[in-house]
Amino acid sequence: MSVYKPESENGRPSCYTAGAVRDAMLNSKILSSRVILCDSEHNLHVDLGCMRGIIPREDCAEGIREGTARDIAIISRVNKIVCFKVVDIIDDSENGRYALLSRRLAQDECREKYINSLSPGDVIGAKVTHLEPFGAFCDIGCGISALLPIDGISVSRIPHPDVRLRVNQNIKTVVKSIDSDGRVLLSHKELLGTWSENASLFSVGETVPGIIRSVEDYGIFVELTPNFAGLAEKTPGVKEGMHAGVFIKSIIPEKMKVKLIIVDSFSGENINTDTRYFFEGEHMDSFTYSPPGAYKLIQTIFK
Repeated sequence: MSVYKPESENGRPSCYTAGAVRDAMLNSKILSSRVILCDSEHNLHVDLGCMRGIIPREDCAEGIREGTARDIAIISRVNKIVCFKVVDIIDDSENGRYALLSRRLAQDECREKYINSLSPGDVIGAKVTHLEPFGAFCDIGCGISALLPIDGISVSRIPHPDVRLRVNQNIKTVVKSIDSDGRVLLSHKELLGTWSENASLFSVGETVPGIIRSVEDYGIFVELTPNFAGLAEKTPGVKEGMHAGVFIKSIIPEKMKVKLIIVDSFSGENINTDTRYFFEGEHMDSFTYSPPGAYKLIQTIFK
């Protein structure tokens, strides 16, 4: 497991002694604490407890110096935890003692010693930082961002990532690909179980909870788990996003089909429960969702 953790959005400010700050400088340790101010020149000010810390604008994030990252990457860090290295401790007769810090150096080390060693299929921890209609951006270490596209979140199709994930949520992900610029693309659905693993949680004759995901002319798709959905007959008044109680009429592995009957449906808020992961390893070469003998092969090959 990597020592380069995602920056915490919920942690309390870390209070360091002057000796601890100096030790971190001499030994190139990575520290973290909360940003209390972004000044007019876009330098970040950090409360170290024993003294102020200042991260100059160009050292606030990778890509700022090169112009490949925008200043919103700096401004958005206010009141959040950031990681950094101590570059110098300065005694200023006018402003007092403060520490010169660099978040970029911490990110450079994380990228060199961790991110650059990743391969497709590696299972890594991540923290959701913000959600967009097309996917979730995740911190995979020291504030370095990676994209989890919406179609990689689960096998069951969803209208927006916010029905499945929430900001600040810690999740497990699998590295889908890494491009020539070092950008990491993530996936998630391969960790949520095969069709058979999810089907084993249910039995014919049970009535179970579900969420209406799609209303089509030929029927209504009801999600039973993030990687498992069934088809119910058309029912008046049922709309996408509704919660439902559904009767399981049949489970047909060779066709990967589950036939359902909607017993009741109602409007309700999204329920973000703890994610159940079926895969517990650190690397997968491939993932086969389809059960043996199924008419269709659904598979992910990590290269």
